[in-house]
Amino acid sequence: MFSRAAAAFGLCAALMAACGIPGCSGASWSGVKALNPLASASRRATPTPTATPAAIRPTPQPAPIATPEPLAPRGEAVDRVVATVDGDPITLHDVKAFGAANGRPIYTDDLADSPVGKDALKGLIAEKLLEQEVKKYADKVDESQVDRYIQGMRTSKHLTDAEFREALMHEGISYDELRRRARLELQKEIMFETEVRDRVDIPPQEIQDYYDSHKSDFNIETERLRLAQILVAVPANATPQQVSAAAKKAEEARAQAVKGADFSLLAHKYSDDESKNDGGELGWFQPSEMMDEILAAVKKLKPGDISALVRSKNGFHVLKLEAHEVPGPRPLEEVKEQIREKLINLKARDRLNSWIDTDLVKQHDVETLY
Repeated sequence: MFSRAAAAFGLCAALMAACGIPGCSGASWSGVKALNPLASASRRATPTPTATPAAIRPTPQPAPIATPEPLAPRGEAVDRVVATVDGDPITLHDVKAFGAANGRPIYTDDLADSPVGKDALKGLIAEKLLEQEVKKYADKVDESQVDRYIQGMRTSKHLTDAEFREALMHEGISYDELRRRARLELQKEIMFETEVRDRVDIPPQEIQDYYDSHKSDFNIETERLRLAQILVAVPANATPQQVSAAAKKAEEARAQAVKGADFSLLAHKYSDDESKNDGGELGWFQPSEMMDEILAAVKKLKPGDISALVRSKNGFHVLKLEAHEVPGPRPLEEVKEQIREKLINLKARDRLNSWIDTDLVKQHDVETLY
C-alpha cells in the first residue's frame, strides 16, 4: 500500500505534523516541505518573567534510531528509471536519496529483493501523488494569508522585520522563496483539512466512551494557575514622582483591560517585562511558586478576570487569570473538544492512508519498472 510505505518513511507523519496532527515524526515532505527556514534559530520558549518563577517544560524524547538493511557489496551502480508517475520518472538514485533522507538507507541496487527499497519507492510514489494533488489548491490561498503566515513565523521568534530578513539571508533563502514555501504550506494544510480532517466524523457517544475509559487522564492532582501580566517597572531608589508616574501608567493599562481591551496588545504597549513579547503570557504556576502578593491578588479571581493593581519590589503588576486548575476530575463538558481533536487525529491517519490508496492512485498513471 503506497500510503503505509509513505508513513514508514515519515511522509504522512510530516504532513500530519505540519497540519496539527501530533504523535508522529519524520522528514519533511520533499517539494512541499514543512516550512522552517530558520532551523538554526532557537525555538519559541516562554521567557522567564521578572517577578515570577520560570515554568518548567518537559524535554522532548529522541526519536528511535532506524536499523538499516545489512550492507551489500558496493559496486558501480548504474542509475535507471524504476517507476513513473503520470509519465514523470523516478530513478534508483531518487529512491536511495529518499530512503537516506528518512533514516532508512538502501544499500542494494535490486529493489525487488529489498523490503526497505520497496517501501521507499512506494513512499516516494505517494509523495509524488500528493505533490500533484496540492497544486489543485493554489487558488485557495491569497496574499493576505501568506502575509499572516510569515508574520506569525516572525513574531513567534521575537524578531523584527529587519532581523527576520537578515536571518533568512544567513539561511540562504530569499524573501520571494519564503513566500513560495509559505504558500505551498498553506495549500497543503487546506488540502489536508478538505480531504482528510473534514471527512472524519466523531459521534458524541464515542467521545463519552473515550472519557469513561480514560478518566485518569483527565484527573487534576496539583493546583495550578495560568497567568498573564503587565508590569510597569519602578527603578531602585525611585523618587516619589517616578513611583506615582508608574502607578498611573499601570492603572491606565488596567482600566483598559477591565473594559475588555485585548490584554496581549496592552502588554505589548505598557509592560516593561520580557513577557510582553508573548503578549504578557507567563504560563502555569503552582501557588507555592508565586510571590505572596501575586497569589493574594489572583487566588479569588475567576478565569478571565483582571486583578487589582499589585505593588512588588519590581514595580506595579496588572494580572490576568487565564485558567485555574484545582485537584479533582475535569468534567466531560470541559474536555470534550480536547477528546474530539484527539479522536479526529487518530482517525485522520487511517483516512489519509485510504485517500492515497483508493483515490489518488486511481486518479493517476502509476507504473513500477523494477
